[in-house]
Amino acid sequence: MIRFPAEWEPQSAVLIAWPHETGDFIHLDEVESSYRFIAETISQYQKLFIVCRDEVHENRIRGLIGINHNIVFIHAQVNDIWVRDTVFLTVEDDGMPVLVNLRFNGWGGKYAYEHDDALNRNLLAAALFHGVKTRDVDFILEGGSVESDGKDTVMTTRQCLLNPNRNKGLTKHEIERELGLIFGASRVIWIDQPNLPGDDTDAHIDTLARFCNAHTIAYTSADDETNPLYESLKRMESQLQSLSTWGNKPYHLVPLPLPKAIFDEEGRQLPANYSNFLIINEAIMVPIYDDPTDAVALERLAGCFPDRKIIPTPCRPLVHQYGSLHCMTMQFPAAVFK
Repeated sequence: MIRFPAEWEPQSAVLIAWPHETGDFIHLDEVESSYRFIAETISQYQKLFIVCRDEVHENRIRGLIGINHNIVFIHAQVNDIWVRDTVFLTVEDDGMPVLVNLRFNGWGGKYAYEHDDALNRNLLAAALFHGVKTRDVDFILEGGSVESDGKDTVMTTRQCLLNPNRNKGLTKHEIERELGLIFGASRVIWIDQPNLPGDDTDAHIDTLARFCNAHTIAYTSADDETNPLYESLKRMESQLQSLSTWGNKPYHLVPLPLPKAIFDEEGRQLPANYSNFLIINEAIMVPIYDDPTDAVALERLAGCFPDRKIIPTPCRPLVHQYGSLHCMTMQFPAAVFK
């Protein structure tokens, strides 16, 4: 029996890929400041794996974060640092962890991806991955496009998984069958919602709606009727209100406000949102953007996770490359690295 563990279950490690000066970030010093905070925070609670280019890059990072015995470095090339979409997704098969290597095509061919699609195979060369069971699946899927309730339900968006730039020719029924085979999902929740401005993932679910437990969903919302996203997010809210758990009860829904619009140097709006939070052992890391709505999001997510510490995490520099906290991380359940 296959099961897709929920993010709130005990974890053994989180993996990130550290940005490099040859990457796309314009203000690398600001981005590395956020990365340093994120790395130091995660490593207080569990192991952190940092993917870096080479020994020179590793030494630079060590100079920023100092000696930390809870951090392990892995040398590998990446095209982009958004490992949520490129690194293994972990399932349980009869209770044993299996790292699933799915195909990646640069979010529908938008960006170069040869290193990202090969990343998992390169990770397996690292000593810490030796002996871990893996499974290759010939199906294009990014980790940010699926949410698991830890039981048998996967939540996703039509705009991403049904987009022909991913698995052209597959019908909705065939994709549901794939999700059942890969994740053991007996139910797929399809959210019909366009992407946030600046989001080039074709509406990843982790920017829109997230399971906080099997009966609670936190979601991106807009209360200001003058906000251009107001109508579409209200339609998404109505969809969520119509859903039922397997116990035939409505989900407990927690709206997360949008921060004031952030724009890049060319005037393009960036996909800042609070749904992109990260669950780690004993804590919730919540992206913040130097906006008054930060406090609202922190308070509401604290209500969703009363037994965990809420950690405001500076992510304004990250959205300048069109992602945020959840996008740059990938967690591994406790049984993977004992």
